[in-house]
Amino acid sequence: MTSRDAVSSCSLDKGRLGGVSSAVEGVSFNPIGIISSPYKEKFGIPRQPGLVTEAQATLTLLPPYNQSETVRGLEQFSHVWVIFVFHATQDQGWKPTVRPPRLGGNARLGVFATRSTFRPNPLGLSVAKLSAIQVQGRTISLVLTGADLLDGTPVLDIKPYLPYADALSQASAGFAQDTPPAMQTVSFSALASAQCEQQQARWQTNMRRLVEQILSQDPRPSYQHGQPQGRVYAMRLYDFDLRWHYTPAGIEVLELSSN
Repeated sequence: MTSRDAVSSCSLDKGRLGGVSSAVEGVSFNPIGIISSPYKEKFGIPRQPGLVTEAQATLTLLPPYNQSETVRGLEQFSHVWVIFVFHATQDQGWKPTVRPPRLGGNARLGVFATRSTFRPNPLGLSVAKLSAIQVQGRTISLVLTGADLLDGTPVLDIKPYLPYADALSQASAGFAQDTPPAMQTVSFSALASAQCEQQQARWQTNMRRLVEQILSQDPRPSYQHGQPQGRVYAMRLYDFDLRWHYTPAGIEVLELSSN
């Protein structure tokens, strides 16, 4: 799905709700911006924001919201909430129960007890570090660090992160109380190491560190854990294919292929 298609498909229609005025039967939202990110497909995207701190995304505001007035004062905040559409999965509908990856895919929980993409309304909420606000004429962009957003994601709203209200130290979080530990050790072939240096120069990103952070979380579906080693996995990152396989020592990055 292209960014243009994603924008045009962001009408979120709701059915009639018992006891609620028919005026809210159809609720639609206009995207206020589009995400550009290194993640070109769903596979490999970190399952929560902040786990891959080397990743940077750019949120570019769309007309008529691309006015400098709309971001006045936002530079005073270090982080922002991004409300967005799961545009790549919205056509698959929703499920009343899902299998959270943190539980190994072995237990089902209600969709509202998870952050699954398969929701009645395909809305996501992500927090990211606001690294820069770039204003060039009518092009206004926010540089977001640590975002877990697919390239082309339509954004519905931006809100400043308020530490006193949004960071609750005494909150409990069920099965996801703690940050997941890195599950895999990541090594690089000689070819992949050289290619990381080349791509780092192109994208002005610590490419080796970025790849390590992505793969150490083990992006495989839970049901593939424990399968025989040797299978080569790939994900689209920037404009190349990142390829790796699993060994007794962990993950070995094979190449960053531009083919």
